[in-house]
Amino acid sequence: MAVTESVRVKSKPNSSVTNEQVENTAHKESHLSSDHGFKRKRASSSHVENGGEEHAHHISDENVQPDVELGSKRARQPKEITSEDLYHDDFFDYDDEEEDDSDWDPILTEPAEIMKWFCQNCTMSNFGSDVLCCMCGEHKKSGILKHGFFASAFLQDAALIEVESEAEGRHKDHSVKPSSSKGSTAIGFDERMLLHSEVEMKSHPHPERPDRLRAIAASLSTAGIFPGKCYPIPAREITKEELVKVHNRELVDIVEYTSHLYSSYFTPDTYANEHSALAARLAAGFCADLTTEILSGRARNGFALVRPPGHHAGVRNAMGFCLHNNAAVAVAAAQASGAKKVLILDWDVHHGNGTQEIFEHDKSVLYVSLHRHEGGSFYPGTGAANEVGSKGAEGFCVNVPWSRGGVGDNDYIFAFQNVVLPIAADFAPDFVIISAGFDAARGDPLGCCDITPDGYAQMTHMLNTLAGGKLLVMLEGGYNLRSISSSATEVIKVLLGEGSEFELGESSPSKAGLQTILEVLKIQMKFWPTLESRYSKLQAQLKTSMENSSEKAIKKETEIYSAKNLETGEENVLVPFFELRSLQIIKDISRISSANIHSKLLKIFRG
Repeated sequence: MAVTESVRVKSKPNSSVTNEQVENTAHKESHLSSDHGFKRKRASSSHVENGGEEHAHHISDENVQPDVELGSKRARQPKEITSEDLYHDDFFDYDDEEEDDSDWDPILTEPAEIMKWFCQNCTMSNFGSDVLCCMCGEHKKSGILKHGFFASAFLQDAALIEVESEAEGRHKDHSVKPSSSKGSTAIGFDERMLLHSEVEMKSHPHPERPDRLRAIAASLSTAGIFPGKCYPIPAREITKEELVKVHNRELVDIVEYTSHLYSSYFTPDTYANEHSALAARLAAGFCADLTTEILSGRARNGFALVRPPGHHAGVRNAMGFCLHNNAAVAVAAAQASGAKKVLILDWDVHHGNGTQEIFEHDKSVLYVSLHRHEGGSFYPGTGAANEVGSKGAEGFCVNVPWSRGGVGDNDYIFAFQNVVLPIAADFAPDFVIISAGFDAARGDPLGCCDITPDGYAQMTHMLNTLAGGKLLVMLEGGYNLRSISSSATEVIKVLLGEGSEFELGESSPSKAGLQTILEVLKIQMKFWPTLESRYSKLQAQLKTSMENSSEKAIKKETEIYSAKNLETGEENVLVPFFELRSLQIIKDISRISSANIHSKLLKIFRG
């Protein structure tokens, strides 16, 4: 079987899983190096709670090997003064006449307990009595799960009545729940998807947690958007027949099997509990039905507020927090509804390796991903610019692999203007799907990029011009609650036609961003000739940028001074100090007549 990881499980008390079906094992928490930007890898601990017995059920025939060899090394410590030394008679030369303190009884105190708490906004650990997160500044008891990003980040929940009332006042005219109509935005959401969670508390909360949906739902409610301006579609569990169109049957069966297990792991960071299979079926069902709703004309567009996410799930593997590929399921539904060509735009900070795998041979689906790559060192390591599709579908996979973190609005908008929209216009899709991970948002602890809510809104606005506005946005990643809730809200405002008026002037990219775009254009213009003129234009722009940078560097490193009282009697001759390489050059300058001093200087400095 293609799945090489073992699904690690803890059976429920009185579970039907027999001893023949499982093998005893214990495993520890492990991590991939954060230096390489990988998603945190996690594994359940060997701790047994409530008498539950720890087991491991193997998906493949491979045996679980020990993660590391354990050993101990004790560093040599310099000898220190101990309490025994301090009170030893021979240590200090005391005066015999000093007062006898043998009856002194020291007060023994318990060591102070260090308080530890995890931020509900970004999950980072905090120590001590501070109430504000050291990473994101969120109050440990803020009201973000009740009021969304409208809640103050710095105040306790009890102090948010004013914030809530103000929001209600702004949106009180939207309290009527709209019915389905051609001009409306449909939402897919069901609270049963909140049941998908990691069972055991590890050393750190899992970033893909139910609070992600709670924070977005709270923001939409406080803003009067949902319920309010958007309408819900009924929940439906996707069928096995629909899933096997994009996954092999073995993966579908494995995901379903987890519903019989108390706790399980597909990979050390991809968990499941007894409710996860249901949550995954509901998420995929919403994405399929929202697609049908839009293409039938009953809805103008839609937003799938779903989890678990999906774009890492491939034909055979569940990984990267993903169980079923929701975007792929939506494509199948679009094709069943008559769409001939579908565009998937993936702006999650991680490359959607699963989506690319599913469609890399399919010319009817254009997959475009913008993600951190850094030479393959950022999770999942795929998505280089030269991964373009295969078997006749070359050019229908477009990867924009950023070479660093910290990428923000300007680079993303520039990529849209020069890569995404020109290719999409030539492709002319009948339906557009956004795999909307918000982990490239400012403040995200995993993505470490800098897209603002306005940046996401602007990208949505640009994509909304395609396919007659037939657009489905589906949630993927994003792990800072304030970032994902504010970004998702701005995106839905665009879907509702309420977004800000965007002035789509030419964006100014960073130098690294421009180099990435040039790399992509050079590869993709073989398949999309419309990109050739842009490549030539941007090459000239990069050359000019490099020349300007060089001139600025020279100016910065140059000290200008006035050379007075030279033998020629000339004054105020400006000389770049850093180019005066020796005293001999200075002597040569002093002999130059005023008529040709500047030309001679130029020759000397260039020589």
